Amino acid sequence: MRIRFIGLVGLLVLFIAQQSVACTIIAVGKKASADGSVIVSHTDAGPDCRIHMVPGQTFKKGSKTPVHWGMVDLGRDLGDYGEVLGEIPQVQQTNSYFQTAYPQMNAHQLAIGESTLSQRDELKLDRAVCKQIMTIEQVQAFALQRCTTAEEALKLITELLETYGFLPSCVDESESLVIADVNEIWVLEVFSVGNEWDPKSGKPGCIWAAQRVPDDHAMIIPNWSIIKQIDLKDKANFRASSNYKQEAIDRGWYDPKSGKAFIWQEAYAPVPREWATSRFWLFYATYAPNFANWPDRFTTSPWAGEDQYTQYVEPLSMYPFSVAPEKKISVQDIMAFQRSTFTGTIYDKENASVWYVPNDKGELKKSPIATPFPTKDMREVLNINKRRNVARARGEYGMITQLRGWLPNEVGGIYWFYVDNAYTSAYVPIYSGVTDVAECYKIYDPTAFQENSIRWCVDFVDNLLYLKWRDAANTLRERRDPLEASFFNEQEDVDKKVVDLLKTNPDDASKYLTELTIKRMEATHKLFQDLRYELISKYSNNKQGI
Repeated sequence: MRIRFIGLVGLLVLFIAQQSVACTIIAVGKKASADGSVIVSHTDAGPDCRIHMVPGQTFKKGSKTPVHWGMVDLGRDLGDYGEVLGEIPQVQQTNSYFQTAYPQMNAHQLAIGESTLSQRDELKLDRAVCKQIMTIEQVQAFALQRCTTAEEALKLITELLETYGFLPSCVDESESLVIADVNEIWVLEVFSVGNEWDPKSGKPGCIWAAQRVPDDHAMIIPNWSIIKQIDLKDKANFRASSNYKQEAIDRGWYDPKSGKAFIWQEAYAPVPREWATSRFWLFYATYAPNFANWPDRFTTSPWAGEDQYTQYVEPLSMYPFSVAPEKKISVQDIMAFQRSTFTGTIYDKENASVWYVPNDKGELKKSPIATPFPTKDMREVLNINKRRNVARARGEYGMITQLRGWLPNEVGGIYWFYVDNAYTSAYVPIYSGVTDVAECYKIYDPTAFQENSIRWCVDFVDNLLYLKWRDAANTLRERRDPLEASFFNEQEDVDKKVVDLLKTNPDDASKYLTELTIKRMEATHKLFQDLRYELISKYSNNKQGI
């Protein structure tokens, strides 16, 4: 990217640009998941990792509601969503939903995951002159407030983007959403139309296409377009804006006289980059190893990743829109994948050759400080390649929504949420029927440490791991993993209790779920508070022969 300003503004632009390659979505259809649930996950590096429940509200007929800019940013009170760019008609009744940097699940088990995509320079906008006002995070909020199914949300989101114009909030890049309910999953990809668009023109204020994920399939979006051919005759599986092909024709990106099929991905996405293809490769090589002749990037050799002559550069078309996994995928599988640091592959930075040092016998041994997240200073000194893991040391938060249609909405929807780095952090289940979350998850000031902020306590542990990474990471897992396992082990009893309570007193069911969720969130907070003392006691530099 080009940095036009020096100082704080330039740093902010750089920060936002780095976030644009930080979001990974994984979605699993109900016939591909281990328990029959629909699963959507999202990792994010948006600045605002705080989470709160926005309650449903009633409004007078004819009311208006603001359209905001800056919803993903920090520095404001919860409930303040930034600059107002305009207004749209309000509905009389809204749903309650969870709000972080990006809104993600509502009380009806409607869930949305987001991943920024790259787009051609010609489509990018200049906010100073363009008339588009609708960001992707704003339409997510409107959809969760107003809709109960994925079909309804897809229709509303695309109508709002066409009518009010798609305004990218992430360095002028495009966006993708995975929209899911208890029955189905839709992938929506949205590109800009340039600065010339006028809402009075009657033309769509964006270019979009959507494709349904088969129920027995799973898919990944690693900050790159995945939709390929579009068959609008197949209304059950494809939707698109009226200009989805014409914009490419008018701009010279597709020639209908060529005799070639129109490929959406080829028309609107730039040449792919390795930080996207590496995640494509890992996902499909993991869950569908026999689907194609994938490049062989698995290795235990610390030198293989440095040998450019052994690294294949595959065409993006090799990766399908989605695939039937060879083994059904669980929520725990998604957690593990989102924590991946490419262990056992050429991308494994924890296995770089520079981490190997001779022992007393002259044999090479891996240093105990070898980390999959070498800092910028470490990379410069050790000459380690700056490659993107799936997990991000500089992450802000992430989630997995588990949508279970055989249960009442109050307990059927589980919003598994973590803050900071997925590799280090713990997922905690938040139920769609809660009315509040723990205070420690609502607090984060990035400028100064806060004891009552889960985000700061996880980050504290994440930093202490660098004292002796390999041993300290084992200590982390020994403490964290049993807590996460207990949430899964208790789930059947929680489901039964809530179903019984709903038959007699729904308010008691909501109270029980809220108290249980807050208790678990506070237990997670305390785990990381206590881990700091254990890690500094075990791995203090005074014990390392300095």
